[in-house]
Amino acid sequence: MPKPPRYKQIVDRFVDEIRSGRLKAGTRLPTHRELAAKEGLGIVTATRVYAELNAMGLVSGETGRGTFVKETTLARELGIDQVAIAADIVDLNFNYPALPGQAEMLRNALRQLSSTGDLEALLRYQPHGGRARDRATVARHLARRGLDVEADRVLIVDGAQHGLATTVMALLKPGDVIAVDTLTYPGFKLLAEAHRIELAPLPASGTGPDPDALEALCKRRRVRAIYTMPTLHNPLGWVMTATRGRQLASIARKRGLVIIEDAAYAFLAEDAPPPLAAIAPERTVYVSGFSKNVATGLRVGYVVAPPEWVPKIERAIRVTTWNTPGVMTAIACGWLEDGTVERLEAQKRADASMRQAIASKALGRLKRVAHPSSYFVWLPMPEDVRADRVASALLDARVSVSTAEPFCTTAQAPHALRLALGSVDAGTLRAALGRVAEVVGKWAY
Repeated sequence: MPKPPRYKQIVDRFVDEIRSGRLKAGTRLPTHRELAAKEGLGIVTATRVYAELNAMGLVSGETGRGTFVKETTLARELGIDQVAIAADIVDLNFNYPALPGQAEMLRNALRQLSSTGDLEALLRYQPHGGRARDRATVARHLARRGLDVEADRVLIVDGAQHGLATTVMALLKPGDVIAVDTLTYPGFKLLAEAHRIELAPLPASGTGPDPDALEALCKRRRVRAIYTMPTLHNPLGWVMTATRGRQLASIARKRGLVIIEDAAYAFLAEDAPPPLAAIAPERTVYVSGFSKNVATGLRVGYVVAPPEWVPKIERAIRVTTWNTPGVMTAIACGWLEDGTVERLEAQKRADASMRQAIASKALGRLKRVAHPSSYFVWLPMPEDVRADRVASALLDARVSVSTAEPFCTTAQAPHALRLALGSVDAGTLRAALGRVAEVVGKWAY
């Protein structure tokens, strides 16, 4: 049997040494030139060795620093895949904020629904974009958020992720280029990968993507759309100013861009500037849902689109799920109509503010980035501290966090952690953040 190529043998040797623990996480590997000289390879072949190891998730190349062995005890896509964790591990990785009494709310809603005369209709096929009455209910809800839209521009979907998916399917095609924030929602990264869409990262400038960088990108590339979270960005928590929103809208009009506005966390920002969909309604698709402001199990969301795009998105809904879930939509719209959603949003803003206060006290002098009423904290690591090793040490301390990698759209991820604050009770959160401060402090000081 013929031997594998020389570079493959070297790759296999590295794999064995990393997985056996002989090469420990954080070890700096030889430079490409040093590896080439040591192994008798050309520079191009040495580069290929490291490229294969990087593709396997075993090493990371960092500009100006070198190539390092990654922490392999962490799930490779930590922060994206909702993997099962041990019962004694505190989950600061995912956000599923809930308030006491929400289960009883559901019981009451089901009782009320069972006594309505409309129950049988909910068991039949619904219009692809949702029933007219439900679309009107969502439109009234949006008006309270500063977005006045006609009901026929609203489409009901199976959660915000489904709304993003149907938007991408309806308006974009493989090979399209979408401008995104350098750090963005991991679910949108997966969507882009699945639909073979290229993400072009934009650096942030203050509170939002840099308009000059967007303009420069549009001059270099044929950009089709921009995806952003202008009101309470995940994971950095900034809120885009009205001035910045108008600048981005102006570039979008000039360049013919589709704007995809993700408003999943917008309810947490009080007195927020107008959404992009209000500034540029003719080219913005506004996507949100009820996972964060009500409950993650309530898989109901909505899309607001310009009239000419509505039929395209309706077709995408038909292709993916045929119609929205009648029973769950009826519950969600009932809670919109009786003020339950509005009350929950106010309570969750207060809850998130309380949790940020806990984080501020527990994390002490550690540098952090966060909105005062958001459910997450961005924790940049000190110089020369590797986030994957800190995350691994925290896992040993029974705390699960996300690294920056799932959120990053550039080749090199910053060394930082995202802490989700909304999934455990206040006492557990306080203790877990104390452990975070202790573990990170050992590396930082």
